[in-house]
Amino acid sequence: MDSIALNHLLTEEEHEAFNRDGILIIKNALPPDKTDFLNKLVGEYDNVYRKKFGLSPTERLSDVDIVGRHPALLDLLDCPTTLPKVWGILGWNIRLYHSYLVDTPPDPESKKFLGWHQDSGRLNDELEGEPRPRISLKVMFSLSDTTETGRANFYVIPGSHLYNKIELPRLTKTDELPENAIPVLAGPGDAVLFDRRIWHTASYNVWDQSRRVIFYGYSYRWLVANDEMTVDPITWENLDPVRRQLLGEPSKRSTNFSQNPGLAPVGYGFTYDDEVPLKQWIENHVGEQAVAP
Repeated sequence: MDSIALNHLLTEEEHEAFNRDGILIIKNALPPDKTDFLNKLVGEYDNVYRKKFGLSPTERLSDVDIVGRHPALLDLLDCPTTLPKVWGILGWNIRLYHSYLVDTPPDPESKKFLGWHQDSGRLNDELEGEPRPRISLKVMFSLSDTTETGRANFYVIPGSHLYNKIELPRLTKTDELPENAIPVLAGPGDAVLFDRRIWHTASYNVWDQSRRVIFYGYSYRWLVANDEMTVDPITWENLDPVRRQLLGEPSKRSTNFSQNPGLAPVGYGFTYDDEVPLKQWIENHVGEQAVAP
């Protein structure tokens, strides 16, 4: 992992803002050249998968398990401007559980919101408590200019992550918005971190360009991943330990239990701390106080 990450540690003010609002915007998280490259890359995937999935020219494309498709997408896994914010919020025992791209083409006739929701589906039906536990968060990399509304902006209700239920408009095909809902006005290269519990929706695009974004979801290692984390075996062999952890590699002592029955199997629910690479990296570069439980 790049030591540049040390320049982007989560500040107390950012942590307070995220806990309060459920969202944090990181300006210029990606440099312009990388943003442009990723924007074109998503456009290329859109050309291929729009035909494969039989989507019309105006339908929204969402394609999952993208992290291993290109080196530039693997680089987002431990992006030095965003991963320190993620571990600052969730801690070091984390992994990627979901990666996907979204391309929303222009549709001048549409006024449709995707639908207000919290992420993680069944977690919201089966976990107890008010509010329910955070469990995960997502990083949205904005590749398009959504600094104006009407560009398929991401909409959120700040602070709504603290409520299991909220009052929502009956119709989601109009401009009608819940109370306190706001559009996220992110520029190309900005990153948006958001709590999985925050009530949010995608919106319509009446702009003259496609709105393109990439989402990476991070959770605790004991949560089952949404995706296969498909990475070419040759690429996998050359990954550093932190990237392997983030892609779901378990403790070696856990996987070798059958050959070493004297070892306690730990899986992901318990850990041998010296075999969690991100913990070791943070401890070595930031200090022991940064990895305290």
